Amino acid sequence: MARKGTVAIVGRPNVGKSTLFNRIIRERLSIVEDTPGVTRDRIYSYSEWLTREFLIIDTGGITLDHKAPFAQQIKVQAEIAIEEADVIIFVVSYKDGIISDDQMIAKLLYKSKKPIILAVNKYDKQEKDSELYEYMTLGFGEPIPVSAAHGIGVGDLLDEVISYLDAIPVVEKPPGINFSLIGRPNAGKSSLVNAILGEERVIVSPIAGTTTDSIDTSFTRNHEKYTVIDTAGIRRRGKVYEKLEKYSVLRAVNAIERSDVVLVIIDGTVPITDQDTNIAGLAFEQNKPIILVVNKWDAIVDKETQTMNQIEKHIRGYFKYLSYAKMVFVSALEKKRLNQLFDTIKTVYEGLKIRVKTSVLNEILVKAQLLNPPPDFNGGRLKIYYATQPVGTIPTFIMFCNEPKYLHFSYKRFIENQIREHFGFEGIPIKILFRKRK
Repeated sequence: MARKGTVAIVGRPNVGKSTLFNRIIRERLSIVEDTPGVTRDRIYSYSEWLTREFLIIDTGGITLDHKAPFAQQIKVQAEIAIEEADVIIFVVSYKDGIISDDQMIAKLLYKSKKPIILAVNKYDKQEKDSELYEYMTLGFGEPIPVSAAHGIGVGDLLDEVISYLDAIPVVEKPPGINFSLIGRPNAGKSSLVNAILGEERVIVSPIAGTTTDSIDTSFTRNHEKYTVIDTAGIRRRGKVYEKLEKYSVLRAVNAIERSDVVLVIIDGTVPITDQDTNIAGLAFEQNKPIILVVNKWDAIVDKETQTMNQIEKHIRGYFKYLSYAKMVFVSALEKKRLNQLFDTIKTVYEGLKIRVKTSVLNEILVKAQLLNPPPDFNGGRLKIYYATQPVGTIPTFIMFCNEPKYLHFSYKRFIENQIREHFGFEGIPIKILFRKRK
């Protein structure tokens, strides 16, 4: 299984790291200001170049000035990003030349033993000049001049990045179904892993944050092979800066990437927070099938006949973007409802394999358009001529139409509901793309 790969952008304050990050991901996600130290925490995003997708991390500026705001925390964050990255982009400023902070960062990067690409930012000239060779004294070979603000040289930089990422060895996916557990600290992830495995494989503690790394464990249940990936609890961003806390977030992102199905563990005894929805969003952004697992069902008091339905309705109000996701109530402590959990995992996993015959798909679409004709929108009315399902990890449908701009979002939702109603795809995301027929 080919890994997407991780790229970290590292450098001192105010050399244009966040501008370069935004240029690569093609949106303004990082805060960009002239004040050094604005980006204090790592920011993650997925990007793509030459059809190669990768995870890219923006980091705060590293400085020798220990009196600078959050200087030590920023350094720790950058070290974590360096440790987790497959390729590192070291950004310096052409306007400032090489200063002591650059040399200090270079020494830090030497120890990483990772591929380092030196990017000289704020270089607005069309041709390279001899002054660029001064940067070779940092010890990372010939630099690549770029202007992140204007997009100059960024393509050459990404070509170099991809050349390193393509060299990442392919890792064999364990046989069977791979699923990970993510969620807030102390939601009961490790207890659930132990209940699943039937033995104390993972340390369980009532202290939030005991698990600090992802742990893969393969096992067989009812003659079916599984690999469970336990991850550290994810704390609210910006609340703490301890190294292990922030390290766990990136570990969770990588665990999600390696999963067929993601279990979002929710503590049923405490109120839902934005933190829960943000954690689930990590898996949603990667188009992973998600199961909402409400743990600690045993600890919920005064249960009545409708209690489960009421709680499910309440929780789904916070996860409206996961309307397709299955929900299961379990008790890791009492090892209850685990059979239902595995039935759901298997149902969701099997849904990924569904392939719809083109003729049947188009028959359903014709009927859907007759039943509910598309509305007028943006000066026209959508007409879908033909649809097909290409091979892919996530079920994807391409709709060839007269003009994609005529598509109203509500009609796209209607089409998705029709596909789900007729073909299943229980608990998994599906992608629908509209393209103009040539």
